Amino acid sequence: MSIFQAIVLAVVQGLTEFLPISSSGHLVLIPWFAGWKEPGLAFEVALHAGTLVAVLLYFLRDWIDLVLAGFGIRSSATMAAEDLAWKRRLFWFLVAGTIPGAVAGLLFEKFIEDRLSQPVPIAAAMILVGLIMWWVDRTAVLNRDSRQITLGDSLVVGGAQALALFPGVSRSGSTIVAGLWRGMSRETAARFSFLLSTPIIAGAALKELPKLIHMHRAGTLDMPLSTLLIAIAVSGIVGYTVIAFFLRYLQTRTLKVFVVYRVVLGILILLFVFLHLGPAR
Repeated sequence: MSIFQAIVLAVVQGLTEFLPISSSGHLVLIPWFAGWKEPGLAFEVALHAGTLVAVLLYFLRDWIDLVLAGFGIRSSATMAAEDLAWKRRLFWFLVAGTIPGAVAGLLFEKFIEDRLSQPVPIAAAMILVGLIMWWVDRTAVLNRDSRQITLGDSLVVGGAQALALFPGVSRSGSTIVAGLWRGMSRETAARFSFLLSTPIIAGAALKELPKLIHMHRAGTLDMPLSTLLIAIAVSGIVGYTVIAFFLRYLQTRTLKVFVVYRVVLGILILLFVFLHLGPAR
């Protein structure tokens, strides 16, 4: 893989990990359209590490508060008792919401990657989730903030996160739609989605880290270490910028533009496949 390809895919990962348009789908589609080789394990770990750094840095203050509150510790002496209680509940709700995605990943990730990481299933998921997103965004009553999140909300959103194993679904897309369906405001749903994604992204990176270390020690990495470090930096910077932009965007705007993007891209993929305009896959 050239440094140009690495930067392009790192930018794509940073953009699509947090926008509701599917990072896994785009990381299959971009090489497919361009005729590039698949990135490989080492590069996938680097991309996940970059977006993990982005979400950790952006929500670092939140996570410090939440983890401490989860064990009944105030992060500052001025924190009110009701704030401590709310953050403690939210921390354990995030723990509970992480479980469905973690279990599904352990059980089905390999099977789904082998069977469904193809253009046609990705296109179908793009269109289907886009239409569901349009319907929920248009019809749901979006008036609940983070203080009103319940255990039921966290389990529903966590269950939706498990669906993100299917390329084309989108982790942020499925979880934000689930949050909207439960009546959360758009910004609250996105913020809860990003917080919930942190342990899953960390788990995805850490699960493959021992293999990456072994490959490095054995001298079998399929690309230079410098390329991996550049990919981490680029995906992290882009991902951090996208988080900040998207949360501000949802304060005043709907998800319509992402619905249109998903449906149009899905249709274009199907046209490329069935008219044999793209590479055989």
